Amino acid sequence: MLEEYVAGQIWLCRYPAKYMGTEFDARMTVVRLPDGNLILHSPCEIDDRMRRALRALGNVAYLVAPGNFHYLHIPSAQAAFPEAETFICPGIERKWPGIRFDWFLGDTAPGAWAGLLDQVLVRGNRWICEVALFHRDTKTLIVVDLIENFTDSTPRANWQLKLWWKVFRMWNVAKPAPEYQLGWSDKKAARASLQRILEWDFRRVILAHGDLIESDARQVVKRAWSRILTGEPI
Repeated sequence: MLEEYVAGQIWLCRYPAKYMGTEFDARMTVVRLPDGNLILHSPCEIDDRMRRALRALGNVAYLVAPGNFHYLHIPSAQAAFPEAETFICPGIERKWPGIRFDWFLGDTAPGAWAGLLDQVLVRGNRWICEVALFHRDTKTLIVVDLIENFTDSTPRANWQLKLWWKVFRMWNVAKPAPEYQLGWSDKKAARASLQRILEWDFRRVILAHGDLIESDARQVVKRAWSRILTGEPI
C-alpha cells in the first residue's frame, strides 16, 4: 500500500502496469501540503482500501495527471474523491477527449501549491510530454517518464521489458523513456525545459518507473539528459 517516504510530507505507492507486452511497476506520489490537503500525483486505481488509507493522511484535494502517458486511473480517483480538483498535462485531452478535468498544468504552479512546489512543462517532443515538479522543502524532483531507472534490482520487470530496455541501452542506466529519445522535434525548446529543471536544488528523484534516485541525483539526471543538453545527435 502506501509507503512513507519523507516523514509527514511524501508517500509512495507502487502499482502494476502493462504496456505493449511489457510488465513493470508504476508509482503514485502523495504530497501533503501544509494545510493538510493532499495531492495525488499519477494516481493508481483507488479501491476502498486505498481510499481509506489516503483519507487517514488528509483530505485529497488535488489529482494530478502529470504526463500524457499517466492518466488512466484519474477516473477512479475522481470517483473516490469527487470534490478533488483535477489538473492534467496538456495533450491528455487529445488522447482522451472525454476526460473530465478542471485545469491544465503549465510552467506556473497553481495557487494551491505555489511557493511549495515548482513546475516545468517539458516541451519539444512530438510524442510525449509531462510536467516535472520540485518539492522545495524536501529537495525532491518528481517526474514520470523523463527518467526511468530499471536495474537488476528492480522488482517485477518482466523479461520483455528487460529485452527492450537493453536494446535502448537503458537497463542499469537511467535515461528518458524511449518515446522521449526517439521523439525530440524541437531540441532548443527541450533543452530550455530541462535546463530550467536543473536550476532546482534537488537531492533525490521520485520517478514513475524503476528505482528511486537517492544519491548523486543531479549528476545522474545530467547524464540521463546529456544528449539533448549538449546538442549531441539523438
